[in-house]
Amino acid sequence: MLDDFFLRALLAALGVALAAAPMGCFVVWRRMAYFGDATAHAGILGIALALATDMPPMPAVLIAALAMASAATALTGRARAMDTALGVLAHSALAAGLVAVALLGHVRLDLMSYLFGDILAVSKGDLVTIWVGAALVLALLVWRWNPLLAATLSPDLARAAGRNPRHDAFGLTLALAIVVAVALKVVGVLLITALLILPAAAARPLVRTPEAMALVATVLAVAAAIGGLELAFAFDTPAGPSIVCTAAGLFVVTTALAGLIRALGRRTGTGAVPRTDG
Repeated sequence: MLDDFFLRALLAALGVALAAAPMGCFVVWRRMAYFGDATAHAGILGIALALATDMPPMPAVLIAALAMASAATALTGRARAMDTALGVLAHSALAAGLVAVALLGHVRLDLMSYLFGDILAVSKGDLVTIWVGAALVLALLVWRWNPLLAATLSPDLARAAGRNPRHDAFGLTLALAIVVAVALKVVGVLLITALLILPAAAARPLVRTPEAMALVATVLAVAAAIGGLELAFAFDTPAGPSIVCTAAGLFVVTTALAGLIRALGRRTGTGAVPRTDG
């Protein structure tokens, strides 16, 4: 378990967990699941761009994810149903990326590693990129926490306070694109949104404040990263899906625990654990 490749995999999983969990809280609060899907699926287009131009994969994925996130943001407030438009963008980007990669006949590519992650193949250079990206996301969220939270809970109040919610929305878009770029190697484009949403959803029934939700979500994401890797090594299962399955298990446990506490509260008259919607 202390082999070099395992330590690299563990550090990569922890870096992604630290970035994805607090970002996932904003995805949950803003109901941006389809937005996250569209941004994540654009990662395959980024891989095709990297292969076609000999660009390093991580910057190419970041460019593609940011372009897709910007396009999705531009649809906000339009007459067309938002979920329909984002669904079209998400699946069209994935299909177009797969076709583009297939048309690059001069390269051989293991698509499964990009669709579901290949954390055991993480290099030291990948680790540096993952942790730099995670640090940038965390720094942005800490620096702009109150404005981002205000823009999420009530854009009108944010405007009244002299802030521009669109600027904060772009900050979240940038952070989401960075998370997609750093998580691609760990869980792949098909599971990035799950890693964003599950720890935040698991934390929500247990907490009272947004700050507590972000903290508990981070703890749960780290636990899922460690537990998922342990399960992958114990049962010889894919590491990325194992991490997501562990996060899903934690969601089931915390949801059941919160339901039990509420049931006991109704019986004893002591109240219930409130839900945190922002």
